[in-house]
Amino acid sequence: MIGELRKALVGRFDDHHAVMARMHLDHIDQLDEMVGRLDAEVDRLMAPFAEQASRVLSVPGIAKRSAEVIVSEIGVDMSRFPTPAHLASWAGLCPGSDESAGKRRSGRARKGNAALRAALCEAAWAASHTRDSYLAAQYRRFKRRFGTRSEGKAIFAVAHTMIVVVWHILSSDHGTYQDLGPDYFERRNDAAARQRYLVRELERLGNRVTVEAAA
Repeated sequence: MIGELRKALVGRFDDHHAVMARMHLDHIDQLDEMVGRLDAEVDRLMAPFAEQASRVLSVPGIAKRSAEVIVSEIGVDMSRFPTPAHLASWAGLCPGSDESAGKRRSGRARKGNAALRAALCEAAWAASHTRDSYLAAQYRRFKRRFGTRSEGKAIFAVAHTMIVVVWHILSSDHGTYQDLGPDYFERRNDAAARQRYLVRELERLGNRVTVEAAA
């Protein structure tokens, strides 16, 4: 790399070019300093919410900047949102519900908080590329359902899941993300298939079966 840079400097590079290069470098240094000052100010403002932000950071795909956007946009008091669906709707992370004769005509997102939605979609993309996580498995599942050209829809669906997770985390005093595992859907499907088989067998013997979840 250094050798290639040295070769690039061979040729016409006089004092004028040196001045221009120095101005560009000084400008970069100035921008870096401004970014550093802004980071320090964000850290100062986030200090009262550091504990909640750290819990949001436990969700795969959510980095420090995304956690700061999430907390700054929705706060930490989830009593404002009676259910996760209310928060998802406010964020604009609920799919459109334009339906006719039982068929959905549009899957476009509703209007909502653009900054929050962008942060969650970015986090969802990062989560989809993690290994051995429930969110990555969910992303792959959505891609199969929506088709190979529907990556955006799959990312949006994972972002919806993540805002629901955030609601539950912030609604709890000490809640952190507990991953269901990359094999969650396989395990769930196996259990559901086993249950259906047993119900069919009982019905074949003349029984009427009602399945209720254990308390």
